[in-house]
Amino acid sequence: MSTSASTAAPDLPAAKARQMAAWSSGDYAVIGTTLQIVGERLCENVNLRSVERVLDVAGGNGNASLAAARRFAEVTCTDYVPALLERARERAQADRLPITFQVADAEALPFPDASFDVVLSTFGVMFTPDQEKAAAEMRRVCRPGGKIGLANWTPGSFIGQLFKLIGSLIPPPAGLRSPALWGTEEHLRALFPGAAIEATPRLFNFRYRSAAHWMEVFRGFYGPVHKAFLALDQAGQEKLERGMLDLLEQSDRGKGRGLVVPSEYLEVVIRPG
Repeated sequence: MSTSASTAAPDLPAAKARQMAAWSSGDYAVIGTTLQIVGERLCENVNLRSVERVLDVAGGNGNASLAAARRFAEVTCTDYVPALLERARERAQADRLPITFQVADAEALPFPDASFDVVLSTFGVMFTPDQEKAAAEMRRVCRPGGKIGLANWTPGSFIGQLFKLIGSLIPPPAGLRSPALWGTEEHLRALFPGAAIEATPRLFNFRYRSAAHWMEVFRGFYGPVHKAFLALDQAGQEKLERGMLDLLEQSDRGKGRGLVVPSEYLEVVIRPG
């Protein structure tokens, strides 16, 4: 039996270009702002202090950055999609929070070693194609004795199942590993060898008016879903929509009073040493 599909070396630059195009499409901030509670909770559980220098990696529309700035930390927010950083900048200005914004690739952070006391990422760094490089970069810029705080969707979560559904219709590049591996403690220990890791499963509830409302928002604004529909023919789009609606129906806990879909994520506090 051939194992070429599982052993093929992925084209990481091509994968990154594809991902960048996906996250640049739609308007992730529309969904991202609903996830704000995750950033707030993460900042509490890394025990963030006002005197600390904080880096938000793949910060998107700035959830973790805003949470850290509300705690009076010195915050730098990065992402490789400038439009997302602009959304984060607008939110910071509205809240009068002093945050530095810088376009940066999570796999090649433009900062010296040990520049930050705390390095954060909420549903961001997990999507990097070169997972080892991204983990090594976070570790490199975190000072000795500092902390890395992450929030990552788990493989069995609602979002994990959503990506499996998309992948069944649009197969990912050969050799590229699932982002949801970041939502497993075993994989994190491989990415951060020798580090002290505390991993806590948590739930985030997607709250929308209905399944149709969720479909409208995610199809219009969530880059990976938006791009998936664009890549499929009519029959494929109908199959993807049916699959998403089935997944929503199976996951809904709203009991007819609005859509409430829990999605598990792993909240992680890493002490690199």
